Amino acid sequence: MVSDSEFKRLYWASRRGMLELDLMLVPFFEARFRELSEVDQARFVRLLACEDTELFSWFMQRERPEDKELSTIVDAIVAFAREPRV
Repeated sequence: MVSDSEFKRLYWASRRGMLELDLMLVPFFEARFRELSEVDQARFVRLLACEDTELFSWFMQRERPEDKELSTIVDAIVAFAREPRV
């Protein structure tokens, strides 16, 4: 479980400044991060350390992360983005 200050820091780290990445990361973070397991939260934090070009390629499904741990969280974010919103 992350503290409120850590949650805020991660929220700002999720804002990348590239619209396509912001539209993937921020909604997922706001809606799902707190309900993720500690393992998946750690995966998300690791994902934030990746380069924007890698994230873009993974989220647009042009490539897949070689790291299976990162691949798991990327798949969760892509699946979330595809869910219909009401």
